[in-house]
Amino acid sequence: MFDRVLVANRGEIAVRVIRACRDLGISPVTVHSAADRESLHVRIADESVEIGGAASRDSYLRGDRVIEAARTTGADAVHPGYGFLAENAAFAARCIEAGVTFVGPSPKAMRTLGDKASARAAAVAAGVPVAAGSDVLESAAEAGAEADRIGFPLLIKACAGGGGMGMRVVGAPEDLGAAFTEAASEAEAAFGDPRVFLERFVERPRHVEVQVFGDRAGSVIHLGERDCSIQRRNQKLVEESPCPVMTPELRQAMGASAVRLARDAGYENAGTVEFLLDPRGNHFFLEMNTRLQVEHPVTELVTGLDLVALQLRVASGAPLPLTQEDVILRGAALELRITAEDPFAGFTPATGRVELFRPPDGPGIRCDAGIDTGSAVSPHYDPLLAKIIVSGPDRETVRRRALRAVRETRLVGVVSTLPFFERVLEDERFRSGDFTTAFLADQPPEASPEGSARRRDTLPFAVAAAAAAVWRGERHERFRPPAGRDRSWAAAGLRDAHRSRF
Repeated sequence: MFDRVLVANRGEIAVRVIRACRDLGISPVTVHSAADRESLHVRIADESVEIGGAASRDSYLRGDRVIEAARTTGADAVHPGYGFLAENAAFAARCIEAGVTFVGPSPKAMRTLGDKASARAAAVAAGVPVAAGSDVLESAAEAGAEADRIGFPLLIKACAGGGGMGMRVVGAPEDLGAAFTEAASEAEAAFGDPRVFLERFVERPRHVEVQVFGDRAGSVIHLGERDCSIQRRNQKLVEESPCPVMTPELRQAMGASAVRLARDAGYENAGTVEFLLDPRGNHFFLEMNTRLQVEHPVTELVTGLDLVALQLRVASGAPLPLTQEDVILRGAALELRITAEDPFAGFTPATGRVELFRPPDGPGIRCDAGIDTGSAVSPHYDPLLAKIIVSGPDRETVRRRALRAVRETRLVGVVSTLPFFERVLEDERFRSGDFTTAFLADQPPEASPEGSARRRDTLPFAVAAAAAAVWRGERHERFRPPAGRDRSWAAAGLRDAHRSRF
């Protein structure tokens, strides 16, 4: 096992990796930007090295400075977390050249499976179901010819990156040319790679992903699935396991597809194979994330495994400690991503200082946070602040516990998505498990009578908070109900304003 590991990330994932290192007797060290000098991940590490300015391109994306920090601190390995350099094959190769272990897949596997076009080709070669699609396209005219073969609606997809960037849904031939140009331009601006391809658009699917793990000896297993269908702009908001519509037969089929793809690519360490599940129960390969996922705690709670500790053990050369037959899924689990965004104003990012953070507690509740009271929320990074993860013997118990956890959490000083989750958990579509990736597009979740009463009770405090903000000359636009929006969402927004002041 490693003596010292450098965590090349920030926020809640850096804190999570640091804790796993402590449990294994490893000394954790970190890097930080100038903006993160007082951050939680810096304060709880054994040592931290400042590697640049606040902007990611000047710090967390500087692979050369990360490797130099590993040398300076005597780290045996680098754990990249997720985001930043986590899926950068060139960085992984540079770590290896410098004699530092990269905690993740090999650069070769990352190049094959991290690029959507080559990953799709690998899936086809492995016999994994894929939606009808094309190879990489050179022009809008070529896209038109392929579109006639594939049929509409279709999806234009960027080969590189993620997060919905470089993606466009096209419903008719006359819209294809402009959408192709927009998608390619957006992909080039975001990832420096304008390549795109076409894929048949699967209407009203569920988004279901399978956690896989491989070791250097070639063993690959899967650890069940997670349903990630509740999203906005292709960004996941709520994740749960098991998928509410999963059957043993479907789990076996999807798990076998994921394992086959990973094994054929010589995949090591943690990875996630993502699928779309159509209303008829057919699954289609979407992409592979060649890293640990934000939602990995969901799998930890239903399997009893520490995935970060397992990553470190496998990266050090140890074989997987279990076979597929040893994997037993117990109960249910759910994760809510608390982000510094205003859900009542199109998820507009928010910044500020956390005046009070009181995470939830109690049976079956876990909170992975990258903040505490006094933390600054910077505009330079992803808005993820913390994750509430809840487990229990069945889905309804988990739903009720999650509702309790949301109501107990106090996050003061920064607008967040907390009240949004209360509404999702109370929504009848979520309660029944009958929802798709169109959950938010169909209609905003309706408030329960109990929730409405609670919002009325807090309304005077929200108004007082808004008045106080005006008196101090602060911005107060967030307290205004958005024009044309569901009034219950506006009321929930006012409650969030109240929470942000007291």
